Amino acid sequence: MTDLFKTKIGRLRILAILEGISLLSLVFIAVPVKYGLNNPSLVRMLGPVHGTLFLLFLFNTLSVGVEQGWKFKETTCKVILACFIPFGTFYIDRKILSKL
Repeated sequence: MTDLFKTKIGRLRILAILEGISLLSLVFIAVPVKYGLNNPSLVRMLGPVHGTLFLLFLFNTLSVGVEQGWKFKETTCKVILACFIPFGTFYIDRKILSKL
């Protein structure tokens, strides 16, 4: 796991996992607490965290794509689209990023 911190693609993979976990936490913990217990505090806390991780993943994808010379339609576009699909970052990590 510590090897992932040594490369930009590794750090992008870590961001993908963190972004996915933040979405899982938001959707399956914070939102039910908000509507089930009428307590929006978790959504207020996790919402900005997820948004920040989402933007970091998006910008790092573009940065790594340019630096690595990825063909936009073949790799970069797929990785970017994955962050717009719920839990797509887990899929893209396994199918594309882990093989780079």
